[in-house]
Formats: sequence, structure tokens, C-alpha cells
Amino acid sequence: MAPLLARATSTLTPRFHFLFTRAMASASYLINEPKYAFLKDLGLEETNKGVYNGQWIGSGETVTSICPANKRPIAQVQQGTVADLDSCVKAGQEAWQVWADMPAPARGEIVRQIGEALREKLEPLGKLVSLEMGKIKPEGIGEVQEYVDICDFAVGLSRMLGGSVLPSERPGHVLMENWNPLGVVGVITAFNFPVAVYGWNSAIAMVCGDTMLWKGAPSTPLVSVATTKIVASVLEKNKLPGAISALCCGGADIGSAIAKDERVPLVSFTGSTNVGKQVALMAQERFGRHLLELGGNNAIVVDDDADVEMVVRASLFACAGTAGQRCTTTRRLILHEKVHDAIVERLVKAYANFMPRLGDPLDDGVLYGPMHSQQGVDGYLAAVKDAQGLGGKVEFGGKVIDREGFYVEPTIITGLPHDSPIVHRETFAPIVYVLKCSSVDEGIKWNNEVKQGLSSSLFTQSIGNVFKWLGPKGSDCGIVNINIPTNGAEIGGAFGGEKHTGGGRESGSDAWKQYMRRSTCTINYTKELPLAQGIKFE
Repeated sequence: MAPLLARATSTLTPRFHFLFTRAMASASYLINEPKYAFLKDLGLEETNKGVYNGQWIGSGETVTSICPANKRPIAQVQQGTVADLDSCVKAGQEAWQVWADMPAPARGEIVRQIGEALREKLEPLGKLVSLEMGKIKPEGIGEVQEYVDICDFAVGLSRMLGGSVLPSERPGHVLMENWNPLGVVGVITAFNFPVAVYGWNSAIAMVCGDTMLWKGAPSTPLVSVATTKIVASVLEKNKLPGAISALCCGGADIGSAIAKDERVPLVSFTGSTNVGKQVALMAQERFGRHLLELGGNNAIVVDDDADVEMVVRASLFACAGTAGQRCTTTRRLILHEKVHDAIVERLVKAYANFMPRLGDPLDDGVLYGPMHSQQGVDGYLAAVKDAQGLGGKVEFGGKVIDREGFYVEPTIITGLPHDSPIVHRETFAPIVYVLKCSSVDEGIKWNNEVKQGLSSSLFTQSIGNVFKWLGPKGSDCGIVNINIPTNGAEIGGAFGGEKHTGGGRESGSDAWKQYMRRSTCTINYTKELPLAQGIKFE
């Protein structure tokens, strides 16, 4: 075929040769194929500008987004430069002058409309998440639904933002707690939740009166562009500045510039602990605020009275769902010795029954998709090798799947000590280490001994162990679940972590405080000045 094509193109005039070559190149992008027509429904083109400051611009490198299910190019995005970022910050500051003057309920109405606009694009945007990130279609659509849900939450919040009047010890005085928006809030998100994390931040920050500056993951730029187009359409319809929700796609240089920029009072970062530490130091160096959601080495602790079938069902989803690429994925199963063997045996069977549901994440009925990139596959293989070298036994999985795309087998490993280096290291892949403990107390101790402190779960029927788990000597994580998996957090609950997972809270009842500054005001409503009594003025 190739020699025949070469002979055919050699007979064309230079002009037609150029057009023919361009047409062939365009046909190779998924956006031009009927199966992926939903991409154009989102306003995407073969090549897209990746910077929005009220206008779509971009003068940086053009990157090609790759589908992890088949390694084929989807479309292109022209990223931003540091100069483009500067234009976004300046536009965001100007937009803030308008946005901050609006009453909070009026801002809530705009966020409500954003939620409605997302509902209208729920399926195509969710399918784009599946196509570009790799998670299955129900999860992709569910992630967009999370943004919708947090918009609903924020609308109510816009009429309940805090502030209180406090009694004063001085006669004729009153103390008042007052909250005001920060300004431009920078949000740097990761590939695994390319819509929801921005939604958690932006919906709440916007009703607080902040304007947004978003840098999505470099490997999911199409999701960032498509989401911003939806938000921008609402702002435009309401004749509001587009830079209320600005976007600057790019790499580490853009992220570093946001973290260092004194005009951005708060930087919210979701990603690895290593990069998050760098972001925190850059922000702290200029006395800026940071909100971090970093690594997770989440455990399910199972008591001897737990419902075994319930544990197996929960563990399958928590360990293998999203191909292990959730920050709340279960990476350690800490099983009481009385139920250890039964759970391992049933979990291996459940994994085997699960494998026929592997496939293209956009296809109906598929429950297990690819990893996001070759980097993830390499990390998976290295972890399996290290675990085996330390004496771990692979009960299931452990290999790359021979098919198109970045597919690996979900993996169960037993036989390692609870404090093994590989067990304490987070691997962002579908690998779970099964540990055998002698009691819930020992399980709690092992849960807490890792550096990360994101999510945790206890399966038990004992009310005493429930309150032990919730108490001061229980789980030290930001998310503490009972009889649901580690990835069972809900909208409205405070999604946050402790220790090396970072700090701060997203999407919780008091998360709005992250995006505002608090003032304590003393008001004297008399004509007396008690502190100045006895002072005479000539």
C-alpha cells in the first residue's frame, strides 16, 4: 500500500500534493472520524487554541492529545507561554473588579447557569474525559456530573456565606467577623480528574467572589479547552468578562509561574506529592496560600466480623476501578487473619470474572479501561518487579496486556511485610498489597504508619470499633469511611488530606474559607472612646 501511495502522490502537482498530504494527515486524527463526532459538538477542532483570557489565544508549543485506549492522536492544542499567562492574570484582575462587586447570590446564579450548561453537555464532555483520560464512560460522565453537583452545592452556599456578630466585652461595641474574596485563584489540576477537580475549586471560589486561572494537565488539554468553552458561553451570555474563568494550557513552566506569581493569592494544586511540595515552597516563599491534594496510600482495614462478600465487592471497585488511577484508590488491604484467606480467594476469582469487561472505555459494558500513559505502565511494571524482589507473591495479574493501548492487568500481591518499602510507596496503578493483621488495633496502626493521609475505610459490624476508628487514636486520614470503599467520598463532604497528602479542604461545608480572607472588625456605635479616656487634647 505504501509504495502505491507514494507513486500516486508523485504524479500530483505541488499544490495538489500539499492538499492531499494535509487531507491524509487530518484523516488520522480521531476528531475527524464519525465515532468521535461528539468532539465537534463541544466546539473542538483539529487544532485548538489553549489559552482563554476572554479571547482564545495561544503562542506556545502545539501538542497532540493521545487516546490511551488505542494510542492514536485525537486533536491538537496550542499551549500558552509565560507571556500568555501574564495576559490571563491581568485579565483576571480586571474581571475581578466586576465580579467582586456582584452580590454573592448573583454570582450564585451565574454558577447555577454553568451547572445547567454542563448538564446540556454532560454526555459529550463525559465521553471526552473517557477518550482523553482513559476512564470508562460511566465514570467520565459521572465526573462531569460531579462538577454539576458542586455547582448546585455552591448556589446554596452563595446565600449562606459566613460571617458573624460577636458580643464585645466593651459597652457600646460589637465584634464582627467579615469575609471577602481573595482575587485571582490559580488552579492546577491532574490528568486523572480533568473536569471534577477544577469544578470543586471553581464553583465554590466563584460564588466567594474570586476569579479563576486554570492550568489543566498537559496530557488532557482537550478536556480543559472544552470545559472552558462551556463556562465561557455562560459568562458571554450574561455579558460578563470571560476572564472570570481563564485558562492557560501548558507544562511545568506555566505551573511554576502560577505558583510564584504574587498576583495569585491562592494556588490550588492536585497531583503528586513531589510536585506539590515544590508548588507549596514556591507559594510560601512569597507568603502566598496553597491548597494541596497530593499522594494517597489508602487502606481498607477489615475486622473479623466484616461481611466478606461486601468487602470483596468494595475492594474490586476500589482497587481496580479507573485502572488504579484515583487518588483515593485502595492500595493496601489490611485483613484480619481470620478472614484473610477467604477474602483473597474470593477477590482473585472476582478479578478473573472482571477481566472480560476490559476494553475501549467508550464502549458500553466495559468496566476496565487503560492506564493513561506509557509512564504509568512503566511505573506499574517497576512496582511489580520491586515487590517480587522483596518476596511478594503475585496472586493475580502483574503483566501488560497484549492489545492496542496502555492496558495492564489489575494486580493482587500478598506476602509482604506491612512496613515493606514498596508497600509504603504510592504507585499510581492498579496494584493492591494484601496484609494480614491480628486485630483492628494493629490494622489502625498500619493504616497510619504511611506518610500519606488521604482516605481510609474500616469494614466492621462492631459499634465499638466504629468509634475507635473515628476517634483520636483511629484513622489519621482526611477521609475516614466505614463499610464503604476508600473512593466513596461524596459531594458536600470535605475532600481533603493530611500529612504528605497536603492540606486544605475542597468541596466541603467549610471549603469556602480557603478562597476568602477573614477580617475581625470592632465597631464602636457610641460617641465614647473608652481606650482614650483621661487623655486631654489641647
